[in-house]
Amino acid sequence: MPRVDVVTGNLGWIEVICGPMFSGKSEELIRRLRRAMIARKRVQAFKPAVDTRYSEDEIVSHSDSRLKAEVVSSAREILERMDWRTQVAGIDESNFFGNELVDVASRLADSGKQVIIGGLDTDYMGRPFHPMPDLLCLAESITKTLAICMRCGNPAKHTQRLVESDDLIVVGAEGVYEARCRRCFEPGIPKQEYLDFARPLLKAKA
Repeated sequence: MPRVDVVTGNLGWIEVICGPMFSGKSEELIRRLRRAMIARKRVQAFKPAVDTRYSEDEIVSHSDSRLKAEVVSSAREILERMDWRTQVAGIDESNFFGNELVDVASRLADSGKQVIIGGLDTDYMGRPFHPMPDLLCLAESITKTLAICMRCGNPAKHTQRLVESDDLIVVGAEGVYEARCRRCFEPGIPKQEYLDFARPLLKAKA
């Protein structure tokens, strides 16, 4: 691992923004990073290379808020590209980085940096989505965002997958996922949604 020296007298900490898709996590991350810029702090933002849904080199919220970001392929690369003068580090889509991000975030905070991380807290089965559980244990500040259930309009804490796949990570947005409340959430793929999705395929094969 690249070395990050601990800076005595300079307090670092970790802030986590978690919740389901479409709940405003990236928008809140962008808001906090922009506030840091207004305060004339040196800021670096990072996003995973695999996430090219809206932009290849920007953090983009579903409401189209945008912030320029450095694209990295792994959590380790964040350390390699970190400017020692940086005071605030923003990291979007924690779920694409894996458990290595936990050690990276700790090293950055120990070196005196404010680390702000956004990501999903549960997967398409409703299970804890790593590395978020460990990041929540390390964080000094936690913000849980809620979306609006696309079925009943109640507060939504789950991300519902709408397409067939057993892979843990499937990159997508509207049409692939939607927000669901506790009552409307179906772990995995909803039967009715899957039938609607598969019917055109079955007709094409016929």
